[in-house]
Amino acid sequence: MKLTRNSILILCAWTFFVGGFLVSSMLKSRLPMVENFSYVLACVVPLFCNTFLLWNAASPYRRQNGFWMLLALGCTLWLSGILVLVYTEFGLHHQTQPPFAADLLFFLHTVPFMAAIALMPHARKMRETLRFGLIDLLLLGIVWLYIYIFAAMPWKSVQHEPALFHSRDVTAYFIENLVVAIGFGILFFRAQGSWRKIYGNLFGAFSLYISGIFVLDLAIRHKISYDGYLLRLPMLCAFVWIGVTGIIARDLKFEPEPMTAPLKRDTQWPTRLARIGCLSAPLLAIWNLELSDAPVPVRKFRMLVTLTAIFIVSALVFLRQHLVYQERTQLVHDLWDSLENVKRLQTHFVQSEKLASLGQLAAGAAHEINNPLTAILGYSDLLTLENPSESRAYSLGQKIREQARRTKELVTNLLSFARQVPAEKQLLDLNTVLTGAVQLRNLDLREKNIRIELENRSVLPAVRGDPNQLLQVFYHLISNGVDAMESAGGGVLLIRTLRERGLVIIEFSDTGPGMKEPDKVFDPFYTTKSVGKGTGLGLSICYGVMQEHGGNILGFNRPEGGCTFRLELPAVMAVFPQPSVPLAPSVSSH
Repeated sequence: MKLTRNSILILCAWTFFVGGFLVSSMLKSRLPMVENFSYVLACVVPLFCNTFLLWNAASPYRRQNGFWMLLALGCTLWLSGILVLVYTEFGLHHQTQPPFAADLLFFLHTVPFMAAIALMPHARKMRETLRFGLIDLLLLGIVWLYIYIFAAMPWKSVQHEPALFHSRDVTAYFIENLVVAIGFGILFFRAQGSWRKIYGNLFGAFSLYISGIFVLDLAIRHKISYDGYLLRLPMLCAFVWIGVTGIIARDLKFEPEPMTAPLKRDTQWPTRLARIGCLSAPLLAIWNLELSDAPVPVRKFRMLVTLTAIFIVSALVFLRQHLVYQERTQLVHDLWDSLENVKRLQTHFVQSEKLASLGQLAAGAAHEINNPLTAILGYSDLLTLENPSESRAYSLGQKIREQARRTKELVTNLLSFARQVPAEKQLLDLNTVLTGAVQLRNLDLREKNIRIELENRSVLPAVRGDPNQLLQVFYHLISNGVDAMESAGGGVLLIRTLRERGLVIIEFSDTGPGMKEPDKVFDPFYTTKSVGKGTGLGLSICYGVMQEHGGNILGFNRPEGGCTFRLELPAVMAVFPQPSVPLAPSVSSH
């Protein structure tokens, strides 16, 4: 069976670290310099772990990345404790008990492992965002730090009793690592697939680490003759196993798994543990004052530590709750905005259904109107053919034919506006489409102090676009200007077409009150119209149509008053379509 690259790497790691540690332990009596090699191995092991743990922290899942980085952070704290010991022994040249900083680092290195368990990276239905993760990690660390200082540190820093300190120190450390091992064991039984293998390996590593602590403590308690280096071997093997887990993970594929119903939401046990620690601190203080038989300096020290822990944990809990409150408040405001948008969208759907029904009705009516119009045009032609050009009948026939053709043009524009067809781009003369939109909007301007003026160049380059969509864009912009001027009591809407470089420009300038927030007019559902005047979707749709046509639309207020919408469409420079002669006047005044 051919070994893979990762299998060879795992074999080499076990051989180098475990074999090297055993060799240095056996040769230390003959070669004193070999004794220092154990410290080198103790420093290299966490670096080995960090290398292969962080090797997996580049996935698309934030929880998975956080899981591997927290494991690496725990190994880094353990390395920091080793470095403090090395500096104490070789830098300060005295071999006393480990300093206070080393004890804290060794104890706290397990806290990131607990935080990694809390992430549960295998869970699909948990949020990918790591909200307040740093605060939760601090709370978790402070609670365990308080427990350690309360239980063990007085017997080293206040009342020097090495045996009692060692007993409390090992007990707290053993319980802390036991919690981690149990946590990985629970995840092992809950997870499936690749994550089950990872949790199983980590459970085995921490179980081995706990056994090493237990055996070492047992030997010290009963003063059994032992080789300290060999008894530390299980703890060294545990860290090698953690690093090997990172190598194993490289051959596995990780995807979050579905969670069971009771665990659909984030577990907040680190925060709950912090709150429990904060609430239990007064009970420990009462026990310390009333029931403890410790010396008075120890009890004072514990009381001071308890008050400090209560203050720090309470401050962090309140900070976290304040951040949670701000987040929930923002979510509520976002929900209100979403509900308002849903209501507007529902209104828009209702209005769309009305317009669809009206379009069907208009289409049927337009077909019926076309039949008598055809007859009117025929009879008007007869009047002009059968009578001399100077007669009154000839003049009436021409007027009848002109008005009939104008009506037929309006009916054609109405049908084009009402129909729903797929976008079909073709070469267009924008003057013709724009004239049709003006004619449609002029239908309901009677008895209003509003005038639409159209200034178009006689010849414009052709553009490629969908006539129906552009007609709706022009109609909506004209309607916006009319509505704005109607609220101001009247005015003039000036529409200009011109050519600039490779663009065809259409400008809609009104004399209304202008826009309140020009930078928001193209946002969906943004509207300043009263109820029944619009849903706030028109300008956003116009923006989308212009983008689809490769053009642009801008809106701005003019210094002299009113606002202007400027449409830019790319011109087809080689084509200049012949403009159709408008049957209706290009300038309408009502």
